[in-house]
Amino acid sequence: MTPTLVRHHLPHAAAPPRVDPCARARDWAEIQERMLVPLYEAVYERLEVGAGTRVLGLRCGTGLALLMAASRGAAVTGVDSSSPERVALARERLLPDGWGTRARADARIVEGSPSDLADPTAAAYTLVTAFEPIGCAPGDAEELGKLLSAATPLAERGAAVVLVGWGPPERCATCAVLPGEGCGQAPRRDDLEEVAQRAGLRPDGSGRVACPFGYADVESAVRGLLSTGLFDAAVGATDVVQVGKELTEALHPYQRGDGTVWMPNVFRYLIARTG
Repeated sequence: MTPTLVRHHLPHAAAPPRVDPCARARDWAEIQERMLVPLYEAVYERLEVGAGTRVLGLRCGTGLALLMAASRGAAVTGVDSSSPERVALARERLLPDGWGTRARADARIVEGSPSDLADPTAAAYTLVTAFEPIGCAPGDAEELGKLLSAATPLAERGAAVVLVGWGPPERCATCAVLPGEGCGQAPRRDDLEEVAQRAGLRPDGSGRVACPFGYADVESAVRGLLSTGLFDAAVGATDVVQVGKELTEALHPYQRGDGTVWMPNVFRYLIARTG
């Protein structure tokens, strides 16, 4: 791992190049978000998501997972406080004025927290998803626990709640290019279960899904990975150009002869139930 991605540096005297939040959100929607499609499909198939399912997507991003649920006939609601730009793209995808699916009239996208969804007249959710994997950012498990504690009162008794984490580092090539220690620290087998139990949930099954990260070229890989936000601390310590250069170097072992980048990964999901 190159120096900037491992430790912080003193800021440059000159103002560093700024990150364009709109471009980053678009990179997430067009490049990175699709990497977890096999996970979304596996979860929806296992839980038989379809007409009659009411989905609440936590940290919904630009809404691809919700779009896939809506295409199965589910009524979907997404909430995200991390990026107004991502929320705007999710609205474009899912709301009636956008290019969404047949079920888009049942869609709702909210910039904020689960508490902003409280409505005593609304039907309870039957499925809550937290598809953003934990295990790479400091404190991400604690933040997920807070989200779940706020969201589960909105779900019906016995509703499924899905949590996701990175698999073992030896089966996740992307861990080698992520900044700092990240998911280089082997996750414990019961990490997701502990988060669920602290939120008052009952574990009820789990699974693993292969989600390789594949990119057309190194430039696309850099743009996609930077869009995750996992490199923000490194960008803040130097600048986005320097981090991009070092990430390009880190990606070389995963570049194929045709120029594409391929990194096998495995993610683990936990299905828990509200009490």
